[in-house]
Order: sequence, then structure tokens, then C-alpha cells
Amino acid sequence: MASTTANSTIESITNTVSDAAQYVSNSVSEAVSGASKEGNKEVAKGHTDASLGDRASAGFNAVGDKIDESKAGAKADASKTSMKN
Repeated sequence: MASTTANSTIESITNTVSDAAQYVSNSVSEAVSGASKEGNKEVAKGHTDASLGDRASAGFNAVGDKIDESKAGAKADASKTSMKN
């Protein structure tokens, strides 16, 4: 019976460590996407000497970065919640 409890404890610890690693990974992804989004927004607004085509492309990239940022944030929150349980 003790080995079943030990296995459950080890599995629980393993799951918590895995969730923590996922949380960190997703938090980093969220931050990177946010930084990229802000950079693309600056280019799209014309705060650089980029061409009109580059500005339009940066605008589309900023939208994609925002989506990535939101997804990573949601995944990080899910991992954080999972760690608590």
C-alpha cells in the first residue's frame, strides 16, 4: 500500500514540476510576443522610415503577435491553476 501512495506522491510532484515549467515557458512566450507586438505597432504607426508595404506588414504581424500573446497568457494561467490543484 505504501508504494501506491509513494507513486501517487511522485506523480503529483512530477505533474507540479511539469506545470511549473509550462507556466514559465508560456509566460516567456507571452512576454516575447508582447514585445514583438509593440515593435510592430511602432513600425505600423510610421515611427520609423519603413516603406508603406513594410508598415502594412508590421500591422498584420502586430495582430498575429497579439493573438500569440493572448494564447500564451491563457496557457500560463491554466498551468498556474493546474499547479495549485
